[in-house]
Amino acid sequence: MLSKFFSRNRSTLLAAALVSTLGAGTVQAEVDEIHFLIPGGAGGGWDGTARGVGEALTKSGLVESASYENLSGGGGGKAIAHLIEMADQSHNTLMVNSTPIVIRSLSKVFPQSFRDLTPIAAVVGDYGAFVVPTDSKYTSFTDVVKDYSENPRSVAIAGGSARGSMDHLVAAMAFKAAGGDARKLKYVAYDAGGKAMAGILSGEAHVLSTGFSEALALAEAGEVRILAITGDERSATAPDVPTLKELGYDATFVNWRGFFGAPGLPDAEADEYAATLGKMYETGEWEVVRDRNGWTEIFKPRAEFVAFLENQEEVVGNLMRELGFLK
Repeated sequence: MLSKFFSRNRSTLLAAALVSTLGAGTVQAEVDEIHFLIPGGAGGGWDGTARGVGEALTKSGLVESASYENLSGGGGGKAIAHLIEMADQSHNTLMVNSTPIVIRSLSKVFPQSFRDLTPIAAVVGDYGAFVVPTDSKYTSFTDVVKDYSENPRSVAIAGGSARGSMDHLVAAMAFKAAGGDARKLKYVAYDAGGKAMAGILSGEAHVLSTGFSEALALAEAGEVRILAITGDERSATAPDVPTLKELGYDATFVNWRGFFGAPGLPDAEADEYAATLGKMYETGEWEVVRDRNGWTEIFKPRAEFVAFLENQEEVVGNLMRELGFLK
């Protein structure tokens, strides 16, 4: 079950036709404006995804203009409720979200699910990563596993979200694959990635479970080193960082990130958004954004996205029950 859920890295690029051009390489805008609704604060994974996609779309000329709105609260539930409430006025709005919309819906963090929105497309994937301060005694993930095997409570794992959330699940998955008891994981929950980072720098926790793109930014700032990532293979963005699999732990994971429209959005408009996102993959502007963030491409438009979400809901639910997060 673990490998079935956490092997989302079989990325297929289903991009649509090449962008039409006018004159000397000028791209005709497909969409006038997109307003990106971001359920979290500045600097997080959702924020980076929305702004990165917006950058690629506008710089390539596929979209004339993009605006951004950060609306935190309720584990993402506040933004979902806002999009539903303002549906009639939000035909130009795309809300970014990711695996947590499934996890938090199952956990009843908020009452809505993806079915209350209009799924547009999954766009990128972000590996999980395990990082430590540069002065940590841990120089490899194998060192962490050794201590965990001897005494699970001696290793505190920080995450920027609550118990039973994605950061927790990814860590539990990794230590279970290493032969440990995932239920004994000492997970220290913080309400934001920055606070979790402060937690390992202060020594309150020892290892940070986070997204690879966020770990890259921290590593480039010289604050941490990345011990391992959860991809099937190493990332070209950080070729020196090993995967859990190559270290001998059969666990992989990629967190999808994608976009949702308001409920009741006409199919023609939803299809246009999905097609525009598909064309984005063919642009040089997207290549720059993708490589800068270390993202994996996962394009699942419309009906394919819905089928994927339905399957993930089932598999994630089973995993959460297995680990004791759901009854």
